[in-house]
Amino acid sequence: MIKPVLILSILLFTNNVMSQTSVRLEIVSLPHYHASGSILYASGSFNGWNARDKNFQFRQDSLGNYFIEMILTPGNYEYKITRGGWDKAECKKEGENINNRVLKIKRDTSIKISVEEWTDRFPSAPKKSTASKNVQIIDTAFLIPQLKRTRRIWIYLPESYSSGSGRYPVLYMQDGQNVFDDATSYSGEWGVDEYLDSRPAGEKEWIVVAIDNGGIKRLNEYNPYDFRLNGNTSGKSKKGEGRKYADFLVKTLKPFIDKNYRTSGDKANTAISGSSMGGLISLFTLLKHQDVFGAAGIFSPAFSLSPKIFDELKKMGKKLSADIYFYGGKLEGEKMISDMQMAHGILTKNPKIKIKMVIREDGRHNEPTWRKEFPLFFEWINFK
Repeated sequence: MIKPVLILSILLFTNNVMSQTSVRLEIVSLPHYHASGSILYASGSFNGWNARDKNFQFRQDSLGNYFIEMILTPGNYEYKITRGGWDKAECKKEGENINNRVLKIKRDTSIKISVEEWTDRFPSAPKKSTASKNVQIIDTAFLIPQLKRTRRIWIYLPESYSSGSGRYPVLYMQDGQNVFDDATSYSGEWGVDEYLDSRPAGEKEWIVVAIDNGGIKRLNEYNPYDFRLNGNTSGKSKKGEGRKYADFLVKTLKPFIDKNYRTSGDKANTAISGSSMGGLISLFTLLKHQDVFGAAGIFSPAFSLSPKIFDELKKMGKKLSADIYFYGGKLEGEKMISDMQMAHGILTKNPKIKIKMVIREDGRHNEPTWRKEFPLFFEWINFK
């Protein structure tokens, strides 16, 4: 007689195996000048958009054809092909950017891909800065003592800041390269400064502090837990450094901002926000430092790379008192939406948490989408 516990274990194991699908991407066409043996990568929502991830590197068969075989959970993914950097991503024949490729997985799948051109083959004029006059760079090498690294830090000061003596609430944002300036963005800017500059006079004004991500260290710094990328079931896991990064925000950066700028400083006037992995670390920081942040904007959170966050939500969310805005788009994939709904369901059990969750039918995982959604989040935390 088989014991019930054993039956349950078998069912769980079977369920887990059946939830995995095999995906083969095969590149059938490349630019005529492409040198055989060049290294290519698949970079997308299945690996945190890492443009140089060896776990998602294409191999070549005996005929020189490029292919990659991945194990993914069923759902929708977005991705592009790169040669190891976003400055070397695929594009159209004329050099124009292409939209993310969409991968809809229900069963084992094989897909053939044609790459027309590479972006670095086209001369590009230096991008013109789009940052408003109210944006400044505090430091290009601000020390993160917890991680022994440095980082560029931006700050937006409202128009009235220089002419008055009042204090202001502060919003801390991740992926600072993409917050204010198209010249520094790698995938488009959020236009936070343009939006804030355009708000009617007399409305509540905010200071916004934006922290650049760590490039190749982005996944590590924005994940509080050691992790493996989707499809990588062997080898060493990657080190999560998110706890140290969260401590940097609270114990190093915020005290500096409060000391050098006229901030309100209290929890009710301090918020945090980010997208994808930036959304993950923003939510974790809110949980870990509940006495510091009173609101958070969590856009397209990358919970799939950190399932342990749900345990944190159940445990630490019980005492949390805050306002949280969740955003997700259905074109980002069923897994992202279901994970966000799970987080929402856990947190709504606490009456001290005010939550708004927005799911867009046509929402994608990119900066233009988050740029459109940001004003709605901002108005919500101002007038909820």
